[in-house]
Amino acid sequence: MNGKVIISVVSLILVVGVAIGVVVAVHKKGEDPEIQIQQRSVQIVCQNAEDQKLCHDTLKSVNGPACGDPKAYIAAVVKATTDSVIKAFNMSDRLSTEYGSKDNGVKMALDDCKDLLEFAMDSLEMSTNLVRDNNIQGVHSQTPDLRNWLSAVISYKQSCMEGFDDTKDGEKKIKDQFQVQSLDNLQKITGVALDIVSGLSNILQQFNLKLDLKPASRRLLADDIDDEGFPSWFSGSDRKLLASMQGKGWRTRVKANVIVAKDGSGQFKTIKDAIASYPKGNKGRYVIYVKAGVYDEYITVPKDAVNILMYGDGPQKTIVTGKKSYTSGYKTMHSATFANTAPGFIGKAMTFENTAGPDGHQAVAFRNQGDATAMVGCHFVGYQDTLYVQSNRQFYRNCVISGTIDFIFGASPALIQHSVIIVRKPNMKQFNTVTADGTEQQSMNTGIVIQDCQIVPENQLYPVRFQIKSYLGRPWKYLARTVVMESTIGDFIHPDGWVPWDNKQDFENTLYYAEYANTGPGADVSKRIKWKGYHGVISKAEATKFTAVEFMKAGPNSSAAWLKASHVPHYLGFKA
Repeated sequence: MNGKVIISVVSLILVVGVAIGVVVAVHKKGEDPEIQIQQRSVQIVCQNAEDQKLCHDTLKSVNGPACGDPKAYIAAVVKATTDSVIKAFNMSDRLSTEYGSKDNGVKMALDDCKDLLEFAMDSLEMSTNLVRDNNIQGVHSQTPDLRNWLSAVISYKQSCMEGFDDTKDGEKKIKDQFQVQSLDNLQKITGVALDIVSGLSNILQQFNLKLDLKPASRRLLADDIDDEGFPSWFSGSDRKLLASMQGKGWRTRVKANVIVAKDGSGQFKTIKDAIASYPKGNKGRYVIYVKAGVYDEYITVPKDAVNILMYGDGPQKTIVTGKKSYTSGYKTMHSATFANTAPGFIGKAMTFENTAGPDGHQAVAFRNQGDATAMVGCHFVGYQDTLYVQSNRQFYRNCVISGTIDFIFGASPALIQHSVIIVRKPNMKQFNTVTADGTEQQSMNTGIVIQDCQIVPENQLYPVRFQIKSYLGRPWKYLARTVVMESTIGDFIHPDGWVPWDNKQDFENTLYYAEYANTGPGADVSKRIKWKGYHGVISKAEATKFTAVEFMKAGPNSSAAWLKASHVPHYLGFKA
């Protein structure tokens, strides 16, 4: 992959216009006006950066005619982030060569890091292209995309680190070396980029630009909802396709590109072979119909197989199963029965399960890192770590998700809507936590939102539901962000609601946990934990930030446009 970032030549008119605005504010007699413009510009751009020194050091390279152009500073920080990812990739490659032959665990972890850092470079390439190909108004209107892609870089870095086993001296030694010499700086510079992009509206106002700086997603909510109530991610052809997948007999109305059937009545007998048939350069949706059957196979949708729609004969009939787990020798990422790394993936009417059981520890049923993806009417069945919402924007609707410990976890913007969340019976010495969010940077767009769901115990847990403690979540990382709203919560949820990570209170003041308009005996917040980061029952205005219209932003003038265009059923706002 080409790691070089090409910064576009900025319009002379824009540069002069911005420069004049800055010169008026900073020029002093006898001083070089260009230096003054550059210093003032950096001060404005870096005003919200948590790491002020790193921000100033990174942007001081912007000079000449571009020193008064805010777009040049955005391009510079994206380039610096790209350079840090390339450096980390090269280091992982070197360490793999140096130590991989001595320790297979180290080699596996470093090879995963290389793969993840390539995904990070893909995200930064899209960021670079966005900045290069748009004027500053266009960049501003697509800040949700920039925030998502930059947040994904940190998610990939996080997954890289999680691949090392701290209980093994060899892996921990290499992890510490890798982190200190490369990955810490990667996260810091990405954090600077996120801070700048997140505050772009205010930055542009201070540059005296006469631009339309209204937020990108402010059309009336009613204008974003069609008759079926679908979200807005996809194209007109997607609308027609998914609109036809409503009501009885919809399978007869959908024309599949390929059919998978264990009995040989389709083109393929395995899902893996059907995905491998994806045509190079395919345009539009590639539809894969998986007939009823139990498919015992491990599947990864590659990143270039974009816009796949995969559907089955129903979650009780079309089942993808596996049993890889941590205790059977697999790292968390590689334990997944089904993994999607491609953007635009839609799954419908299928089950994805991991049968390793509570003794398997980390055992993923479904791992998803594809941007603008949606799962509808699917079941995710496992125990610990069932659903790995790894990175990028994800939407789940009318699903059933079951598990025990951290069974919805990751570092993505993930919205789970109108679904059933089933807490299972773990081993008697274990406890249950529904969520574990991995947000590590304040400006990341990540978090787990559960809206209009039922949170209930499975039948086996019910008799001992007060003996085995169950919680809504625990903070995986420093700035964990989770909201449960408009949901029905069963009586088995512990009155504390939330629990520290490994019985430590390290993150209690920095996380963001909140609840809104929940019902049921478990929704009583009178005895909830008293952490600074627990916001209790938030106002409707605050809860609006976590509805699809705000939380799932994508693209110019979009209110969760990818959801609406996909014809996936959804609420853009509140359910009522």
